[in-house]
Amino acid sequence: MPTNLYFVRHAHSIYTPDELGRPLSKRGFNDANIVTELLKSEAIDAVYSSPYKRAIQTVAGIAKYIGNEVKIFDDFKERILAEKPVEDFTKAITQVWEDYEFSWAGGESNGVAQKRGVNATLNVLESNQGKNVVIGTHGNIMVLMMNFFDKKYGFEFWNQLEMPDIYKLTIDSQELHHVQRIWR
Repeated sequence: MPTNLYFVRHAHSIYTPDELGRPLSKRGFNDANIVTELLKSEAIDAVYSSPYKRAIQTVAGIAKYIGNEVKIFDDFKERILAEKPVEDFTKAITQVWEDYEFSWAGGESNGVAQKRGVNATLNVLESNQGKNVVIGTHGNIMVLMMNFFDKKYGFEFWNQLEMPDIYKLTIDSQELHHVQRIWR
């Protein structure tokens, strides 16, 4: 029986060096309300999220609407690019996408981050067969999880994502059958 996963990239946030506690901006809260409205017609059964505040805030509205709590999965957090802020983000992110096993000091390679995110995704699939499940997450890890199911989702796809963005993946027996973008 197919399961629908709704990967929700978090809405715009206010930059702070506190990755875990960084909140949504005013624009982000407005867009989170749109995310809720778009998902209301999807018969959502469960809501999961990264532990990062901006991801939780983006999907909290749909969880409240269906009368459920947001279930936190640490492994849906964004990939760690490097231990310290990088000088040239574009160069740094391009290099990790060009070589799946390369990582910056203290960071995760695409392979390591993908394995983490996919394991969490497979756990959610196993415990929610035949259901509609929202996963609040982040751009890079979301695309790495999608890439596991279909290699066409890579750097170029990540580079064109919006904030927020929603992709519905229909998966049956760990096989991707369909992807649909749900956004304005």
